[in-house]
Amino acid sequence: MEEQLRALLLNDGGISSHVANRVNFGTHPQGQPFPAVVLTTISDSEGYTLQGPNGVSEARVQVDCYADSYGAAKLLSRAVRSLLSGYQNGAFQGVFLAGSRDSREGGSNDAERPYRTSMDFMVQFTNT
Repeated sequence: MEEQLRALLLNDGGISSHVANRVNFGTHPQGQPFPAVVLTTISDSEGYTLQGPNGVSEARVQVDCYADSYGAAKLLSRAVRSLLSGYQNGAFQGVFLAGSRDSREGGSNDAERPYRTSMDFMVQFTNT
């Protein structure tokens, strides 16, 4: 699921026009410019029936949109939300926005602190 979700975001012109190839799971490489998207799997659970696994899993994925300004972070988050909210295709059975929030990264140097818009998506997908 992780590789497919990253590829989906990178292949969308509305997102890649902001971030180029800066969509990563777990962390944003130090020294790389913003804007960027960082994906984090918060939880991942397999679906079951009384007969055992049903082949469909559900994950909560946090999508963090980072930029040097609040406006740029928000614009990027809107592009991500437009693509993912309600998305259904291939292994993705359904992607649903569960919540969002805005913040700013911590640190002592205000000029170097990026802005962040975070969204949580529930991702239902077929195990491959």
